[in-house]
Amino acid sequence: MAPALRRDGLDQAVRLVGARVAAGEVAAAVLHVRSGKQVLNQAFGAARTPRAVFLLASITKPMTAMAVMILADRKELSLNDRVRKFIPEFHGGERNRVTLRHLLTHTSGLPDMLPENEELRKRHAPLNEFVAGACRTPLLFSPGARVQYQSMGVLLAGEIVERVAGRPLRDFLRVQVFERLGMPDTSLGLGGRKIPDTMQCQVDQHSDWDWNSAYWRDLGAPWGGAHSTASDVSRLLRYFVDPDPPVLKAETAAAMIANQNQGLNLPWGLGWMSGGGRLAKGSSSRTFGHSGSTGTIAWLDPEKDLSLVLLTTKPAAVSQKTLLGPVSDVVASAG
Repeated sequence: MAPALRRDGLDQAVRLVGARVAAGEVAAAVLHVRSGKQVLNQAFGAARTPRAVFLLASITKPMTAMAVMILADRKELSLNDRVRKFIPEFHGGERNRVTLRHLLTHTSGLPDMLPENEELRKRHAPLNEFVAGACRTPLLFSPGARVQYQSMGVLLAGEIVERVAGRPLRDFLRVQVFERLGMPDTSLGLGGRKIPDTMQCQVDQHSDWDWNSAYWRDLGAPWGGAHSTASDVSRLLRYFVDPDPPVLKAETAAAMIANQNQGLNLPWGLGWMSGGGRLAKGSSSRTFGHSGSTGTIAWLDPEKDLSLVLLTTKPAAVSQKTLLGPVSDVVASAG
């Protein structure tokens, strides 16, 4: 049985979020905390309901990784397969050594973003042009040599799912993950919504390619294009400590949240961040989760049976230090 959350800690977390919203720094937020059967699910500001939908940014990455692992469980691919087996145009030099495992553990040597990322977005390039760019761009280091965050590796992982499954990644995730896990408000891309029905990111300059644009919101980027609610993200987290229904084999779910990068500079699971204190001070070493540049964070500490999802509209470049980090630390201590 999970230990009871300290009420003063939860109250402090609510005050921290409420203060930033009241000061006008954060336009909208939803805080979801769960320990056992205890649940806090509270909306703030422009988020009139806890079911407000946010652009998750990089919390999308574990979802894409999950799609890969479903295919691995079906033996339609293996983490030890070379990327070029599925994407023949990804070849030459050390690219020939890059495996699916490298893509999901941020050890491929691919960059986070392409040098031409902004130009591609400005002209509303489809995802296949990003894939082509990832196949051309130089590797930053030898595959497996170290860990360096790489959205383009997750892009290729999503492309492999599409080629193996023979359907768009957004459709695969909807049918194989979101519907099966009871995540009705989650979609890769807009999922048929109108942009005003979602929370608007607090971007400095508005354009036709920024986080709030029709182009970006429905591109379905495998590394950052999912929309969801705090309760749906909490359901996803909880699945990995109680994998029912059997979307994944139990051992596969366990592997996704365990460090796969022993001996390297950063721990990482398969899609999920691992390593405790990286997500919340005072959390156990078994804690896993992810954060997103749009101002989102989600983690679960299995030892405390304690999870947090905080979705905001304030970019993490600012809100990580002023809100996401402090709230995470307070909640971890409250457990």
